[in-house]
Amino acid sequence: MADPRPLSAPQPPGATGVLVFADGRVVWGQGFGAEGAEVGELCFHTAMTGYQEVMTDPSFARQIVCFTFPHIGNVGANDEDVEADDPHAIGCIVREAVTQPSNFRAKIDFPTWMARHGRIGLAGVDTRALTRLVRKEGPPTVVIAHAADGRFDMDAMQRMAAEWPGLEGMDLAKDVSREQVEHWSGGAWDIELGYGDSPLPHAGGEPARAHVVAVDYGSKRNIFRNLVEAGARVTIVPATATFEEIMAHRPDGFFLSNGPGDPAATGEYAIPVIRQMLDTGKPLFGICLGHQLLALAVGGRTAKMFQGHRGANHPVKRLADGAVEITSMNHGFAVERGGLPANVRETHVSLFDDSNCGIELTDRPAFSVQYHPEASPGPQDSFYLFERFVGMMG
Repeated sequence: MADPRPLSAPQPPGATGVLVFADGRVVWGQGFGAEGAEVGELCFHTAMTGYQEVMTDPSFARQIVCFTFPHIGNVGANDEDVEADDPHAIGCIVREAVTQPSNFRAKIDFPTWMARHGRIGLAGVDTRALTRLVRKEGPPTVVIAHAADGRFDMDAMQRMAAEWPGLEGMDLAKDVSREQVEHWSGGAWDIELGYGDSPLPHAGGEPARAHVVAVDYGSKRNIFRNLVEAGARVTIVPATATFEEIMAHRPDGFFLSNGPGDPAATGEYAIPVIRQMLDTGKPLFGICLGHQLLALAVGGRTAKMFQGHRGANHPVKRLADGAVEITSMNHGFAVERGGLPANVRETHVSLFDDSNCGIELTDRPAFSVQYHPEASPGPQDSFYLFERFVGMMG
């Protein structure tokens, strides 16, 4: 199905999945994964690989991902290519029907993995046409539904979409954050060993690793693996941790993670803590939502983007030397370039639309980027950020 139809249009024969827009338009297809109906914001993602990483990224909470690459799911699913225990995207839309997996690392097929985690898939959709719709109109509110018998309550789903308030003003970090403190172990992946334990200092005199306390607003695991690879040890605390609780771990530096939702809403409880972190003079590094929260904490502004940036092929210019990094992105809000405070220097900009992609403070050791260096799309264009941060902590 290429173009949305009116709600009153007849259901195509054999359709077991549907996308219902808040304004009453529908897109039919073949459902897979779990049965049911869920409401959220429709977005598109341009990466050719890494669909498990995308689906389990907590930054995709309450979003339905339309993959522009037509062959999604064909390498199956495994236990390693995930960024959280469960998927946080509530559904996905793909062009071609998912075939049996063909990869030596696959443990189960993608539809079974989706069903096991309660996530809904829709196949047989012209995803490029749907992407053009999002680019033209912005991200719509939709309901994605799957029923093996092909029976749907279309009016109820249209009401569900129309009544959903949207992501603007919504704090989702509390919903996806860890609830307990975690001492992280595990470095980079190895084809023979998987994710190994983080190396520990030897009693014989190897220098102790710099200790990072990371605030989990909806973090990806690979961020912590990269911090370990760069030479740090990592303690992770919940999004709502107080400054006193954070300092009780005796950090050498602070990390602000990625996450979903509106940064201004999360900032109501996060910004006062971040300002106290900055006042310590210890190094601070933020990624994605963490980047936006740092900007808000020092007097910057954020705004909802018209369509957002989501993909593994986004060129970003580093202003210090003009180098271009190929980056992975996943964000629907951005730091406004205008009105940055005098003590904030812009460090990176998107070559797609000139939006802000990085800042650093001139009076304190703190910096952040909008993109995801841990996703390694370059593949190692941006690993220097982790090394820089660990180096700042000595």
